[in-house]
Amino acid sequence: MNPQAKTQLDRKLDRLKASFRHAFALGSPDKPLTAEETALLEKVAKTIVRRKMSGPALLFLESAGPMNFLGSQALHFLAPILDLACDAREVELAAHLLERRDAISRLIAMIDAFSTPGTAAPQ
Repeated sequence: MNPQAKTQLDRKLDRLKASFRHAFALGSPDKPLTAEETALLEKVAKTIVRRKMSGPALLFLESAGPMNFLGSQALHFLAPILDLACDAREVELAAHLLERRDAISRLIAMIDAFSTPGTAAPQ
């Protein structure tokens, strides 16, 4: 094999390795939430606490938490139908938020914070 062909093969292998590294990369869990995302999570948490559904919601979120990415894909799929009944921007934001691995744990923390006595009552 000539040296030029070997370097060409090395470049192809390097590109293949880089693409696999990118394909299986996990997002950074420390990426801060945007103001819109935080507002949406607070809105959901306050609604759950106001309706006195903290217990069932926490049970559901803890058990369904590992499947949040699947839920985000379902929201993307159902977005045209949900747009008829819900705010389209909030549906899109919720779908993108569920793609984050830490979104469910942050929602759980907010529900806990709003439902504990001594904290500000949600409106």
